[in-house]
Amino acid sequence: MRLTTKGRFAVTAMVDVALRQGSGPVTLAAVSQRQQISLSYLEQLFGKLRRKELVESTRGPGGGYTLGKHAQDITVAEIIASVDEPLDASHCGGRGNCLGEGKPCMTHPLWMALNERMLEFLESVTLQSLVDQQRTEQGAEVQDDAGKFKRTIGIAPVVKSARRTAVPNSVFALGSMAAK
Repeated sequence: MRLTTKGRFAVTAMVDVALRQGSGPVTLAAVSQRQQISLSYLEQLFGKLRRKELVESTRGPGGGYTLGKHAQDITVAEIIASVDEPLDASHCGGRGNCLGEGKPCMTHPLWMALNERMLEFLESVTLQSLVDQQRTEQGAEVQDDAGKFKRTIGIAPVVKSARRTAVPNSVFALGSMAAK
C-alpha cells in the first residue's frame, strides 16, 4: 500500500493554507511556488477540497483559499478521502474476491485489518496538529502571499557587517584608481 502524490499534495497544500490562515486568502500560485506543486494540479485538488467544504474560495483581487472549518476539525483522513484517494492495502478493494469467483486470498483479513488501522490513525491526526508540528519542530517560517514575514520561529537575526570597501562606482573611477 502506498499513498499517491494526490493525497500527499492535498495534505501538504492544506498545511500551507492553514499556516497562513490569519493572513486572509492564500493564492494557489503562492502555494504552488512554496511547495513546488504544479498549479494546474493544485487547482484540481482544491476543486475537490472545496466541494467537500474543507476550503472556501474568494474570487477577485486579494482572493484565494481559506479553510472551510477550523484546522482542529479537519483530519488527514478527511483530506485524503476528499481528493478520492483510496486507502486500501488489499488488491480486491475490500470485496473479498482476491482470487476471483468471490474467494478471498489467505491474507485478506490481514490487509483489511491494516486498512482499518490506517484509517484510525489518519482520523486521529488533525490539520491543526500538523500546523503545530511545523511551527515547533520544524521552525517554520511563515510569510503571507505578499512576501512579508508574519511570524518567524527559530531563525537567528542576520547581522550585516559595517565594514565598507573602496569599490569604484564608474569606469572613470576605476581608471583613476588604476593610474595611482
